[in-house]
Amino acid sequence: MSEDFAFPPLIEQTTDRWHWPLPPFSWRHLAPPDNDVAQPCRIESHGGACVEGEMLGFDPAAATLSLRTAPDGPAVTLPFARFRRLTLTTPLSAASARSGAPLERIPAAAQERDYRLQPRGSGSEIVGRTAGHVDAPEGLYLFAPIDEDQSVLRLFVPRSAYVRCEFGASAEETAAKHWIATPEDLLAAIERQQRMPVLPIGRSMLELGLLTQAQLDRALAQQTGEQPLGEMLVAGGVISRADLQTAIAHKMGYPLVDLARFPVDPVVAQMLPQRRAAEYRALPLMIDKPRLIVAVDRPQRLEKLRTVPSFASYTVVPVLASRGQIMLAIARATPQDVWSQNIAGDFFVTTR
Repeated sequence: MSEDFAFPPLIEQTTDRWHWPLPPFSWRHLAPPDNDVAQPCRIESHGGACVEGEMLGFDPAAATLSLRTAPDGPAVTLPFARFRRLTLTTPLSAASARSGAPLERIPAAAQERDYRLQPRGSGSEIVGRTAGHVDAPEGLYLFAPIDEDQSVLRLFVPRSAYVRCEFGASAEETAAKHWIATPEDLLAAIERQQRMPVLPIGRSMLELGLLTQAQLDRALAQQTGEQPLGEMLVAGGVISRADLQTAIAHKMGYPLVDLARFPVDPVVAQMLPQRRAAEYRALPLMIDKPRLIVAVDRPQRLEKLRTVPSFASYTVVPVLASRGQIMLAIARATPQDVWSQNIAGDFFVTTR
């Protein structure tokens, strides 16, 4: 080997810096400060007393928190075992998708729920509401929604502070318990469809799990009569235009199916190729001759379904299901290959 030859210098691999966990769902928000930037916080002791201060550092590996209780005060290192809840009091705030668009709201109906933690030893239960949570070895990270679901406060409960945690159902999960789950109930609901009373749009959205009761109450209190309730919620970014169309269909009596529980006939499901099913957001559920019953996220998709050759000998009857459930059910009900393992997620994000 030539004496002039030299190996290139080795680049030392650095470990990623620790960052406070973010809410575990898709939501556009402004970037939070780095962990080594002083942040206003509130510490709650095991006895229930609260102290305001600034968090200067947070070390999950060492299970310690560095803070000061006055701007010119000394830094204090506090073990996690010395407190039961930490709140970063500067909100993590929403960002708009584009200029002039409403700020993106937290998907509260799907994510927001009560939490209840049994304390270790004496003391009252640790309770509140959170939009999602992150369970880590050092403890539980929670996200309390504020500002009409446009911001969250980030909370941390050390593992040493509790022995058990319980989470309630979200508005979406509560609504889903009442959705149709059997073929017999679905056929009966189709027969009743023409006789069903027209629901108020707010109740329809609650039954679909598109809103929390708190969101509906706020919207009704803010309504001036200049704009229909549904349009006001779309304009404010609380629901999407597609959500409103689904709610209007449900309001008019269309049955709502829970695809997480409904026994989809796998042979019938394959009557619509997966790519077409994802494009139309539609899933054939069952045959009740001469009817083919198809789950869609809104009835307007019926016109496209009537053009499917394999449906030609049937009367296509649309019933409602949530967009997310339809895409997941399509992935479960059709043969899997490399292409099909990715298509459902792609269409779930991109199609309208």
